[in-house]
Amino acid sequence: MKFRVFLCSAILSLSVVAEPFSAPADTIVENYCNASQVQALMARGASMDVEIDAALPKLKKHGRLHALRRISPLGLIRYERAQFEGDGIVNKEIISRYLTAEVEAQKQQSPTVAVTPRNYKFKYKGVNRTTGQDVHVFEVTPKQKREGLFKGEVWIDASTFLKVRESGYLVKNPSIFLKKVAFVRKYEIRDGISVPRQVQSVADVRFVGKAELTIDFSNFSIDAFKLGLAAEVDGQ
Repeated sequence: MKFRVFLCSAILSLSVVAEPFSAPADTIVENYCNASQVQALMARGASMDVEIDAALPKLKKHGRLHALRRISPLGLIRYERAQFEGDGIVNKEIISRYLTAEVEAQKQQSPTVAVTPRNYKFKYKGVNRTTGQDVHVFEVTPKQKREGLFKGEVWIDASTFLKVRESGYLVKNPSIFLKKVAFVRKYEIRDGISVPRQVQSVADVRFVGKAELTIDFSNFSIDAFKLGLAAEVDGQ
């Protein structure tokens, strides 16, 4: 119950300060899109540890998986050295489905699902300072109801224009087994890259009820050469 309350409150930005900003909203979005393009290129070849904690409260089932998550030079995701402990139904109905969906989504990744003005309407809501850094908060609404798109918010770091948080719910369910998926994705800026820190998600799963998922990322690493290349591209 505490998890659901936290997730709902996290999606609502109650501490946003609506005030004049130094740059037009369109300029902020444009800088964000440019930074995101560089980010996508530099994330290739990265690796990180993931700890996935999942539960089916209605069935009182729980499970946890630890794995190494790699992104290939082509941008494809794969998981290695996976170790699971807990109830098998959690592994089958939550964790395995999530991993499969993420891998498939990455294979089919295209500009049609990117969080850009091509696919979304951006509405500026103000500046949030509760995170210890200034972030621009935008409400995003997909222009079409298409798989992979969501309705919610994007928080953009005021200094780097990289994303530090995405939250909301998917506008089209990725599976017939899911009725609604709400999420919060948190990132941290490290060496000019927006590094995933945590994902929290709650979904209504047919036949088994609510499914709660928390993914923690750690030990992010990336080729030093790629970091230098990112700086060169960003400086152009």
